[in-house]
Amino acid sequence: MARILSIDYGRKRTGLAVTDPLQIIAGGLATVSTSELFDFLRDYTAREQVERIVIGEPRQTNGAPSENLARVQQFVARWRKAMPAIPIEYYDERFTSVLAHQAMLSGGLRKKDRQNKALVDEISATIILQDYMRSRKNNL
Repeated sequence: MARILSIDYGRKRTGLAVTDPLQIIAGGLATVSTSELFDFLRDYTAREQVERIVIGEPRQTNGAPSENLARVQQFVARWRKAMPAIPIEYYDERFTSVLAHQAMLSGGLRKKDRQNKALVDEISATIILQDYMRSRKNNL
């Protein structure tokens, strides 16, 4: 089997998470500068087998598109054109940042560590991936 990779796309930074090759466990991969994201993913997918990419779909709590959605859609269009062999799909990312902060609190991270926005982005990507995997399992 191949890995599933998830993206928490941000204006400046993007959090990434990935499954193990058997798609059992999701874990944080990295936080990269959004301007370097495409090259990072191209290099990563050349080294590792990736079945698909799941990208957080930014929406407001009422379901309306957030201001970041247009940037995410541009990235998805670019990916689909350049790398059609690896499908990319949207997944609802509402509340992932809140859940990431809660996980950091529950995990006992110090206040200084909880203020690390790169870590929040990576944890958010992990939550997106865990939710995606859970939803696929429930739909089988």
